[in-house]
Amino acid sequence: MPGRGRVASLGRMNPDGHDRAPAIDAALVRRLVRAQFPQWAGLPVRPVADDGWDNRTFHLGDTMTVRLPSAEGYAAQVDKEHTWLPRLAPHLPLPIPVPLARGVPAEGYPFPWSVREWIDGEAASAGRIGDPAVFATDLAAFLTALRRVDPAGGPPAGRHNFFRGGPPATYDAETREAIDALKDRIPAGTATEIWEAALDAGWQGSPVWFHGDVATGNLLVRDGRLAAVIDFGTSGVGDPACDVAIAWKLPTAESRRAFREALAVDPAMWARGRGWALWKALITVRRDGEGTGDDDRARFSAEWRTLQTILTEYERRCPRDG
Repeated sequence: MPGRGRVASLGRMNPDGHDRAPAIDAALVRRLVRAQFPQWAGLPVRPVADDGWDNRTFHLGDTMTVRLPSAEGYAAQVDKEHTWLPRLAPHLPLPIPVPLARGVPAEGYPFPWSVREWIDGEAASAGRIGDPAVFATDLAAFLTALRRVDPAGGPPAGRHNFFRGGPPATYDAETREAIDALKDRIPAGTATEIWEAALDAGWQGSPVWFHGDVATGNLLVRDGRLAAVIDFGTSGVGDPACDVAIAWKLPTAESRRAFREALAVDPAMWARGRGWALWKALITVRRDGEGTGDDDRARFSAEWRTLQTILTEYERRCPRDG
């Protein structure tokens, strides 16, 4: 396990700007599809309504999507998902993406890319979730099933998934730097105590499958219910505490309790999951103002709310009660 402060800062949510792909737009996608999968060349291409940062996604006709990594740091995830998603899908209670074809670099685009089946649904948000407690228990059931899949041969924590599944200590230096940078905006002592509790709550279990980025944008809802889970780019086998971080993005304290109970999260895993959530919120809020687009502002606002939830909840109860 890395010691505190001994690992270089690896926690950037996105690779450095120099390795980002050139402009990814519908015209590029049409050229790639036409050249490599001519059977689909006549289908219309249009951006999806809720796009991500790690990848750019486009509708291909009405039943497929094209997904292109936005930077070199995400490119290895294409092969990983093509290998493992078909193996995971039969064991899970909800749909996950089904890879249909793998594209290769061309047309000035430098990374592998993929064609997948389209899964209908909208990104989860408080206004789209019917019963938050039901949503939370449905999500816990999905993650429980994922953990039960045979982990043999699965990818361990590493650069392919930004060390999800490993110890939070990987990001110790970055987290402490963010706490110090934000000390005029947050209770730095409380944040440090939460972080150190995560570092102290060591994991002794056997490796299991985890998703790695259980975020509202990767949870699809239909008719108020959880309908699918997407984006397994940071998945792997190891400590599943990183998946617990979603708890502090759930709409209510009741749904957070329902999630914890249904997933049978013990105090140590709860502390590590809270640490993962704290790290992500801190490094996002620290960069507030660097991005000027609507997506940037929405991301910063969401992580600020998460940070406030973590800090307020912790301060309202005995810090050592788990």
